[in-house]
Amino acid sequence: MTDLSRLNATFTNPAAGAKWAFVTRRVCRDEVVRLLPDVTSARAGDLVLADVTRIGNHKRLQLADGRFSPLWPGDRIVVTCGDRFAADQFEGHAILGDGLADLLAGGGVAGKAVSRHDRIGRPTQIKILGRLVGPEGKPITLLDFAVPDLPTRRPALTIGILGTGMNAGKTAAAAGVINGFARLGRRVAAIKATGTGAFGDMHEYEAAGAVKTLDFTDAGMASTYRQPIKEVERAIDTLISHTADCDMAVIELADGVHQVETATLLSQSEWPQRFDALLLAAPDAMAAQGGLAWLAARGLTPIALSGLMTRAPICVAEAAKTGLPVFDRYELGDPATAMALSNMIEDAKLRAA
Repeated sequence: MTDLSRLNATFTNPAAGAKWAFVTRRVCRDEVVRLLPDVTSARAGDLVLADVTRIGNHKRLQLADGRFSPLWPGDRIVVTCGDRFAADQFEGHAILGDGLADLLAGGGVAGKAVSRHDRIGRPTQIKILGRLVGPEGKPITLLDFAVPDLPTRRPALTIGILGTGMNAGKTAAAAGVINGFARLGRRVAAIKATGTGAFGDMHEYEAAGAVKTLDFTDAGMASTYRQPIKEVERAIDTLISHTADCDMAVIELADGVHQVETATLLSQSEWPQRFDALLLAAPDAMAAQGGLAWLAARGLTPIALSGLMTRAPICVAEAAKTGLPVFDRYELGDPATAMALSNMIEDAKLRAA
């Protein structure tokens, strides 16, 4: 059993030697001076020290340096309190009240799982030792180390990547767009605008040629699920402003257009104006048609389709009946496709002027 009084008595960082999760990558570890054992009032974004007590679904932790680390019972880890929305894994809430919590995401988000997909095992369980406290005596939160707010601005070109649901092929489509424009000679930034903290998408953006990669954790949020929509908007605008020194930004919104935060953002009449164009990813033609209808009801029309359906030529043929071009990730990565998309966007701007 962990002796909390001993941990709080030390003048060294109580989290020294712990495995720090991906979501904590911006945190200055020297700021940690002690633990606050009371976690009943922990909020999303608060950093906590925990011991792994039972290995479950997540058997690895994504570390702050971009590596995976296998988890073992007894491992000490630094993660954040947060929510999660993942139809094929967990829905979880930022609750740590009794000190026993679930690892909701491999990037280091902990809370209480309220539901899970039936093919997913029990979550990895952790025992919260306390919240990390800084030199001013306040619990440390991701927002303390967020990128600074900037005057609202954006690159010359912004392309939003949407999906009909989770695992529709959004990140592959985003990587294709990034690669195509990078090979065209553009300095491309990539943003994961919503979701739950994890490094997989960021790594894929970088591998595709993005010169700058950012996500909502850079704006101080462990997850965008169940967060005030104004805070989500602030985070996204901050991230877009930080890419204004690039030629363009590719911006992926997590999960599907029905996901509550995504749906709220897209349903606001002015918010989608942040994008010069939208691309919709779908697993099959019927999903694509449903997504297009949902977007059309809000006055939005993507310039192209992509996603998992591009693995099956018959699905591509069905989706092409929508009248929109359908590209797989490698076609999107062709500079000729990037040029064609650029021309389509410019033509649309001229028609709208």
